[in-house]
Amino acid sequence: MKRMGMIFRAKANKALDRAEDPRETLDYSYQKQLELLQKVRRGVADVATSRKRLELQLNQLQGQSSKLEDQGRKALALGREDLAREALSRRAALQQQVADLETQHTTLQGEEEKLTLAAQRLQAKVDAFRTKKETIKATYTAAQAQTRIGEAFSGISEEMGDVGLAIQRAEDKTQQLQARAGAIDELLASGALDDPTGTAKDDIAAELDRISGGTDVELELQRMKAELAGGSSSSQQAIEGGAQDGASPSQQSSPHKFDKQ
Repeated sequence: MKRMGMIFRAKANKALDRAEDPRETLDYSYQKQLELLQKVRRGVADVATSRKRLELQLNQLQGQSSKLEDQGRKALALGREDLAREALSRRAALQQQVADLETQHTTLQGEEEKLTLAAQRLQAKVDAFRTKKETIKATYTAAQAQTRIGEAFSGISEEMGDVGLAIQRAEDKTQQLQARAGAIDELLASGALDDPTGTAKDDIAAELDRISGGTDVELELQRMKAELAGGSSSSQQAIEGGAQDGASPSQQSSPHKFDKQ
């Protein structure tokens, strides 16, 4: 059970480490410091409010004390010593309350000063942390971008690795198809495979077809030449025969003409 717990904690810690973004952690810490600073300021405001309330009570008690003192003087002037004694007794009780309130006021005033100083120091620390936080975030972002660029150039990033694998698979398939096509062409040319369309022939059959085709052309050309030669001689003989037949009557009549002359 201890080993399982240790393994679970180790894996959980590793998963959290991968999921943690230092920039988010810094922002969260800065937010917590702002909340603490807000609480300190609220405490200063509460202490100041209490101090102000004590000051109002002190002013009120001091006013009552002055009033009782005036009443005691007037009662003593009128010969009412008993009333003057009562007024002075009440004034003495009020003076005790005033002394207690003044002590509380002094304490609250000291606390207020301490809280105000603490708030100022905390404000300075928060401001310094904010500046450092932004610097660290900028440095981290730059380092992260530089790392990604380097991984992209070197081809070890996940995205570029997937692209490289895709390119490699495409090249392998292309080479495989080219090799298969070349092998099929060689088999068809050698006659090891039959072409059902009859369009593909081997080298020997193609050479024989070319020779026979050329011989047929030569024979057809000679036959046409013979026909043209035979036609020309027949026409020539017909023309010569016709000329002799047409010239014989003239040749027979011409001696008579000469004789008559």
